[in-house]
Amino acid sequence: MKIFNTMTKKKEEFVPLEEGKVKMYVCGPTVYNFIHIGNARPMIVFDTVRRYFEYKGYDVNYVSNFTDVDDKIIKKAIEEGVTADEISKRYIAECKKDMDGMNIKPATKNPLATEEICGMVDMIQTLIDKGFAYEKNGTVYYSTRKFKDYGKLSHKNLDDLRSGERSLLVSGEDEKEDPLDFVLWKPKKEGEPAWESPWSEGRPGWHIECSGISMKYNGEYLDLHCGGVDNAFPHHTNEIAQSESYLGHAWCPQWFHVHHLNTSTGKMSKSKGEFLTVSLLEEKGYDPLVYRFFCLQSHYRKALVFTWENLDNAKIAYDKLIARIAALNPENGSVDEASMSVLKEKFQKALDADLNTSLAITTLYDVLKADMHDAAKLALLDSFDQVLGLSLLAHADAKRKEAAKTTS
Repeated sequence: MKIFNTMTKKKEEFVPLEEGKVKMYVCGPTVYNFIHIGNARPMIVFDTVRRYFEYKGYDVNYVSNFTDVDDKIIKKAIEEGVTADEISKRYIAECKKDMDGMNIKPATKNPLATEEICGMVDMIQTLIDKGFAYEKNGTVYYSTRKFKDYGKLSHKNLDDLRSGERSLLVSGEDEKEDPLDFVLWKPKKEGEPAWESPWSEGRPGWHIECSGISMKYNGEYLDLHCGGVDNAFPHHTNEIAQSESYLGHAWCPQWFHVHHLNTSTGKMSKSKGEFLTVSLLEEKGYDPLVYRFFCLQSHYRKALVFTWENLDNAKIAYDKLIARIAALNPENGSVDEASMSVLKEKFQKALDADLNTSLAITTLYDVLKADMHDAAKLALLDSFDQVLGLSLLAHADAKRKEAAKTTS
């Protein structure tokens, strides 16, 4: 299986560090609002990657965090007059509900940032002891100039970032030794949740959360790190710097990024105040699996344009596909492995080529057109759907039963 590696800008053969096992980390959402369909696209893609690894027989440790302490969560809590904990718990529950609707499998582990702060404090102290971080007035900063490979993921060196690339600079205070230094620990402000540390009562920065959580649940080496393309800088760039400084060795060889979902006004974003949630799609009569189908029709490394017309076209195609599967008779014939092997090979070839889900979906239609018994077709479709996650047979069976009621 070849996957495009952001680190090398090439498609590379995926080879896990330990045979038969995959250690996978996915940057999860900051839970201050509902997830929107732009957030949902990478979730669907990462779930499909995980499912394909499992289809190929790998034991996958899929770790995805919830950032449940953040400025945006605190702001929302103040606006509503409730605790930050109440906000985060509410939107974690909503996120899990939306993910279930899109048939996204639960992670092996969904750590909460607030439950892992002791480990982050230890990691920050080690970075200070090693000379990679420094404290100023209760704030701890990572010193980017101390890490010689800073920017190797985003392909920007420190000189590039300091001269002319002002939009990429990590915002900060005058007390930083360098404008690109980033926060590992910040002191609390009045009314904010806080934890004890050697430097101040406060909370960790965003970047250290993912490094600390990933290492706790996946160990010192990671096979695959996933995120949206906008995470490459600064988030993943900073993760690499602090993690490799802490460990003293390379951390993760393969970086997998999904491109944006765009609308007519550009990238969908909560900060603009204009976003479409998964639950709103349901209210408008769209099965969340139709949205999953819509996302898988496009390659993950291309920006996907959302319009209602495009979604309607996906719904029509999905409904027709279900109707064709529902017309198959499970009692018709037997499962002939020999006749199925060519189509299995075609399906795997599509996904082995940098997760070409669009081509994999065309294989479903090839199955329906194939000269083989219905029982064999259904077995193949069920097998492929373990990866695509479209609940094809369950929906087809429901349609079959509904038709039987109507005619009886």
